[in-house]
Amino acid sequence: MKSQQLKGHLDLLLLAVLAEGDNHGYAVIEGLRVRSADVFDLPDGTVYPALHRLEESGHLRSNWTTVEGRRRRIYKLTPKGRKALSEQRHSWTTFSNAVSRVVGGAPWPTTA
Repeated sequence: MKSQQLKGHLDLLLLAVLAEGDNHGYAVIEGLRVRSADVFDLPDGTVYPALHRLEESGHLRSNWTTVEGRRRRIYKLTPKGRKALSEQRHSWTTFSNAVSRVVGGAPWPTTA
């Protein structure tokens, strides 16, 4: 998928993946890839800055942990992040339904 098409929707996607449970960055990337059937196979350089930005804005919180000798930063949705996810899901549903109506081939209403 072209990065231009993803622009403006990355926060929603990251918040949605983390709503399923706390996780480290690589698992978030894999979650996006798997849940999108490989459409969102995003590079680290796209996802990690977005995770950091979401943390700075208060939508995520992170803690360091060690798993099998490796340090990992675990991201968790905050109440502010859950509210933002709910609002963005609503906006996305409205937008995607409208786009589907326009491009879905529905007949144009005729006037008599």
